[in-house]
Amino acid sequence: MCAVMWIWSGFIKYSQPMIEGHGDDIYRYGALRCNFSSNISPLIDNSGLRQYLAERLEVISHYPEPSAHSLEVLLANVYHIQPDEVLVTSGATDAIYLIAQTLRDEGTFAVKRPTFSEYADACRMFGYQEAPKGGAVRWLCNPNNPTGEVYPLEKIQILSRRHHWLVIDQSYEDCTFCKMLSPQESVGMQNVIQIHSMTKRFSIPGLRLGYITAPAPVISRLRTNYRPWAVNALAIEAGKWLITHQDPNEQYLMDELLAEAQLVVKKLSGIFGYALFYPAVFCVRIKNISA
Repeated sequence: MCAVMWIWSGFIKYSQPMIEGHGDDIYRYGALRCNFSSNISPLIDNSGLRQYLAERLEVISHYPEPSAHSLEVLLANVYHIQPDEVLVTSGATDAIYLIAQTLRDEGTFAVKRPTFSEYADACRMFGYQEAPKGGAVRWLCNPNNPTGEVYPLEKIQILSRRHHWLVIDQSYEDCTFCKMLSPQESVGMQNVIQIHSMTKRFSIPGLRLGYITAPAPVISRLRTNYRPWAVNALAIEAGKWLITHQDPNEQYLMDELLAEAQLVVKKLSGIFGYALFYPAVFCVRIKNISA
């Protein structure tokens, strides 16, 4: 079975950059009983990570690595690719803007909506024009946020031939049992750039940690716009710890989340005002809900 866990509270079209519209803004409120504004798993136990970071606080007294090279080496080993095919970033959104900046001479971009707003925002920041039927740079969220749609490898290959560049944001790749394009496969596709998020897999959104995998010449080109010390020292330490201390219960947690998704669909299916979708994804779109 191929499935994604998702809750979609409607889709809003923003004409301005959505810097305030991403949710999980708990700093605005007091104590919350439930928070459905962010796709972060509540089941991840990060107590070991917290303890490790508490013992490594001395790293904040020194500058971090300029390019998080030690973490890039570990990630390359995990995916059986070369370290020069990995670039660690301060979250997936940082990667999006870095890619848009680096490819800005391409001039045009394309996205299929609804999808994550930052692709279009980043492209507009760097002077692109949107070309829905073409576009030199095609952005693809896979699995897609907010719909949960998963693109098969065959479709990805078609898109890579249709556009100069195909940028695949796989931030939610650990939220599905569908087969994802692996970094080892993507580095062999000369015009494909992958974005990955440790935020979603390990539930660490406050640390801001992500990475890009792509052919070495592409990574080298991205580094020309990479800011020194872009990833803070605690985030680097966290990434190294998480990569080397993976939770043996991670697969069980995925099964549990999928079971919970099916239960929510069942319980909500008879409630007026909810539109339920559960083919290859779990998606609940909330409509016409009054206080």
